[in-house]
Amino acid sequence: MLLTGGLKALLPHVLRRIIRCNRLSISNTSGMAEGYKQANVVILHKSLADDFEKFCHANEGPLPLLYRSQAGDWKCPSLSSDSDVRTDCLQYRKYEHGACTGLLKSLKEYSEQLKDMVTFYLGCSFSFEKAVQKAGIPIRNVEQKCNVSMYKTSVPCYSISVFHCNLVVTMRPIPESKLGAAVLATSELKEAHGAPIHIGDPGLLGIQDLSKPDYGDPVHLHPGDVPVFWACGVTGVEAIINSRVPLAFTHSPGCMFITDLKNDNVRSLGGVPQVHCISQDPLHFSIVSAEAAQKIKTLETLIGIDPGERGIRHLQRQGELLGACLALSHASSVLITTGFPTHFSHQPPEENDGPPGALAIAAMLQALEKQVAMVTDLRAMDLNKKIIEEAVQLGILKKPIPLLSYQRESADSALMFLCENGNPERPRFDHLVAIERAGMAADGNYYNARKVNIKHLVDPIDELFLAAQTIPGVTTTGVGDGGNELGMGKVKHAVKKHIKNGDVIACGVEADFTVVAGVSNWGGYAIACALHVLRCCESHERYLRRALGSRRAASQGPWLPALPSVTKEEKLLKTLVQLGVRSGKTASLEMEVDGLPFYNTHSLMIEKLL
Repeated sequence: MLLTGGLKALLPHVLRRIIRCNRLSISNTSGMAEGYKQANVVILHKSLADDFEKFCHANEGPLPLLYRSQAGDWKCPSLSSDSDVRTDCLQYRKYEHGACTGLLKSLKEYSEQLKDMVTFYLGCSFSFEKAVQKAGIPIRNVEQKCNVSMYKTSVPCYSISVFHCNLVVTMRPIPESKLGAAVLATSELKEAHGAPIHIGDPGLLGIQDLSKPDYGDPVHLHPGDVPVFWACGVTGVEAIINSRVPLAFTHSPGCMFITDLKNDNVRSLGGVPQVHCISQDPLHFSIVSAEAAQKIKTLETLIGIDPGERGIRHLQRQGELLGACLALSHASSVLITTGFPTHFSHQPPEENDGPPGALAIAAMLQALEKQVAMVTDLRAMDLNKKIIEEAVQLGILKKPIPLLSYQRESADSALMFLCENGNPERPRFDHLVAIERAGMAADGNYYNARKVNIKHLVDPIDELFLAAQTIPGVTTTGVGDGGNELGMGKVKHAVKKHIKNGDVIACGVEADFTVVAGVSNWGGYAIACALHVLRCCESHERYLRRALGSRRAASQGPWLPALPSVTKEEKLLKTLVQLGVRSGKTASLEMEVDGLPFYNTHSLMIEKLL
């Protein structure tokens, strides 16, 4: 018997010959023939081959097709010079009507049946291990001399005919400081599953216990390691099981077919990927290209000008817009709040900064097929209902969004509002956005910029943001332009130091992400634009769909028409004027927001952002 020591340096044809002679004392091929592609193997009846090929193409992340044989052909000339699929895997599995009925060292005894069967060779993540190691990243399962961990997820693949199953993934522990390098090293190797499809908490994939893999061996995480998941070719095995075909053969998970093909790095057209943390509880990272991240940084810079010279530059933190939009991009149900009743002596007391930005965000979220609702003050329900109806008429919203109000009736009112039956494990929303929403100060009151207490006009929606901090999986964003808005607690010390009356008016309630803009509406427009940038980013879009299905081009998506435009925003502002909603700084019922004229100020900002 040969031991594992020198196997990583052996050429593939030598290894296949050793495997063929049954002379290896190992249980998997991880770490062998470094730098060469390895393949999953699925063998099924020729009558099913066309449908299985379609299934592979519909789910290219887990099932990158390297080669499809002719019926009865045991060789694969484009992958290897002298191979025989009946003998060149360490171990095989036999499936009959979906049940595994045998573990085999060779398929030669089934040569007669194999004459009517087609072999599919599918890419394998073992192929990228050398590239990962070259990037200075440890491969924990190789270190621990065991097979990689493989798990069934709750993520459904696209079904074709009899072939259907949930995605199977491999997990590799990666030091947090090396996450970006791991994504970069693998994203270019599409035939080895490419970039990860999830980084962080396994529960987000429906995996309950990392110590109990469905295939392979448990791999132990070192302190500082993050679980990173790649699509896995064992997805094909699950499809065979679920199809219950009369007879099929596969490799045993981890016992791959080793090809003569080297991994050639091909630069992805999607640009260099970056990794960003969007949640600590549960731990969740996202992927975006450097190009898209830079565009969003530019949007953040554009809205960061200070036309009122209030000192907001001291409140700004780089990267908050990107973080907020990555979290929103992953969200499925979003709750938005707005409304700052600064004009306490007028009816209605609301200002016109806030609603346009909120509707711009809602419009893009609708286009991205997310659930959207709005929560506002009970006294302002009729006003906001009219605004939403007008937004639908103007073509800003596809359809009306549910309008809710929140009142504190008991200690757990916020939890009951945010979660089904108050259960933190069943939140109704996974992201909350406050834009130009009056925020609670340290003394429990609500103040406008002139230090006037307007608490009697404000419902305690802050409590929803405070409760969200205790609910795993719910993230929050605050958008503001003066520091007294809900969510600005993250920068309250800067507000107290640099903003007029800041020591009194500063909001103490934090959001996970704080977007500071010269005018809050601009922050809403920038979020809408940034969500569009993310959806057009190939790296991020692939990560969102877990590398299943095919990419939809930006020109085919409904999100382009959902972007704010000068025409739409002009009509909306005219509507707000007609409804008596005034400019924040001047209380004017003119075409202005925060005392700044719509034409050549706000219209120009919209054009710059677009």
